[in-house]
Amino acid sequence: MAAPPLNDSSVDADSRLVNISCFDLLLIELVPLAERMARAYEASLDRPTPSSTSSTATKRTSKGPPATGPNNAISTSTTAKTTTTTTTTTTTTTPSSISAPSITVTGANTTAASSQPSHTALLAADGLPTTTIFADSVYIRLERLGFRVGEGLSERISRDRPRFNPAGINGGNVGNVNDHHLDVIKFVCKDIWGVVWRKQVDNLKTNHRGVFVLTDNKFRPLTRMSMANHAEALQRARPHLFFPCGIIRGVLSSLGIKATVQAETIDLPSAIFQITTVLPQVKP
Repeated sequence: MAAPPLNDSSVDADSRLVNISCFDLLLIELVPLAERMARAYEASLDRPTPSSTSSTATKRTSKGPPATGPNNAISTSTTAKTTTTTTTTTTTTTPSSISAPSITVTGANTTAASSQPSHTALLAADGLPTTTIFADSVYIRLERLGFRVGEGLSERISRDRPRFNPAGINGGNVGNVNDHHLDVIKFVCKDIWGVVWRKQVDNLKTNHRGVFVLTDNKFRPLTRMSMANHAEALQRARPHLFFPCGIIRGVLSSLGIKATVQAETIDLPSAIFQITTVLPQVKP
């Protein structure tokens, strides 16, 4: 019996259903993938690299004792220098001589303290300590990937909407610049948030001086995250905010706005994003 024909819309690469499913899968697997890649990168730094100088010195010293003569004295001196250099290189590349990275431990009622990895150190999702190299690698990968996704989303979505409020020429009219930034931030809160997380931002605040605070009371990546330890839950939720920060910064960058984006979560599943835009300088 022949199999029923597949629906063309289910296998079409341009199908909206396929695109949404792929994007949802990306959002789900993005943080675990970045953490695995960060662990692999961290492990590669601890592997000793084979030294060509060491093999050369071994060949030179394994030929037996040097014979007497004026030329052989130079050969002996060269071998001694080579052996000394090899010993120094081996000492600096031995894994045991590399100091262990420090871990920042923050308790619920204590201040941050720096200590070596122990049973009190914060653990990542894989159960290993969260070192500085690991945390920085995860942040850079997720934030840069989000930046590129934000640029693409902005180019695709903004073409079908009315033009934004124009900014002042050379930043001469600061009022127009603030209105332009506010119009772009509203575009992020409504259009971009609706496409990526299928809802709008719950609250938007600004001081009209380039600082905007976006509050999402039920941020979708954090809605199914729950743990017995509240502090540990907040720690595990942090990597899931790096990619959204990159998306926001990418959207603003594609529309000509330089900004820094910071995110935090105080009570799951809420998330707060603070955007600080850089106002253009007035040219004389």
